[in-house]
Amino acid sequence: MAKKPADSTSESKAAPKANSAFMKPLQPSKELAAVVGADPLARSEVVSKVWEYIKKNNLQNPENKREILADDKLEHVFGKKKVTMFEMNKHLAAHLKAV
Repeated sequence: MAKKPADSTSESKAAPKANSAFMKPLQPSKELAAVVGADPLARSEVVSKVWEYIKKNNLQNPENKREILADDKLEHVFGKKKVTMFEMNKHLAAHLKAV
């Protein structure tokens, strides 16, 4: 008996689902809300808004674009005057709570 060809609509061929944990709205702390707003946002939206703020206020170190030179608002979020873009997500996570 010959095998049937695989059905193109089978579940194993379905596109992978987006990780809902990354899309879940999170409540920013009051310090972070000063930068991104007080409404709950997905983690990716928070990061995008922080980058918009950094670029709008020219807070990247001109000699090393990977460093962020915090102004007063971001210093309250980061806890220090200078962080790398790789450290930034760790500091942001401390200011986000599940809704």
